[in-house]
Amino acid sequence: MEMRSPLGRVRGLGSTNNGSGHWWLQRITGIALVPLVIWFVFAAINLAGADLAQFKTWVGTSGNPVLLSLLIFTMFHHGQLGLQVVIEDYVQSELTKLGLIIAIKFSAIIFGGYSIFAVMRLTFGG
Repeated sequence: MEMRSPLGRVRGLGSTNNGSGHWWLQRITGIALVPLVIWFVFAAINLAGADLAQFKTWVGTSGNPVLLSLLIFTMFHHGQLGLQVVIEDYVQSELTKLGLIIAIKFSAIIFGGYSIFAVMRLTFGG
């Protein structure tokens, strides 16, 4: 028994088995961001008025570099997923759509990589 409508069968439209994984990943990254952002906001409030030496000490202690790196990775990945959905839904030209999606993916990788590099530099010095 086929689950597609008669119109869907004529047009050849159907499930690509692609969208649900993207949807789930966006929800999982969103859920992961909630505790990470709450931790970061409380940490930023506690660091208000701190100088660079105090900030470097904070970044290098306990699990802060790991949590900061997780926050950065998750934030950029979640943003990239969300922007990709907006582009796929609202940009009509396939060539423009492909170019924008590639540009967003590369931007997320570059900015996320530089951000994590900054955390590593603050943690290990240099």
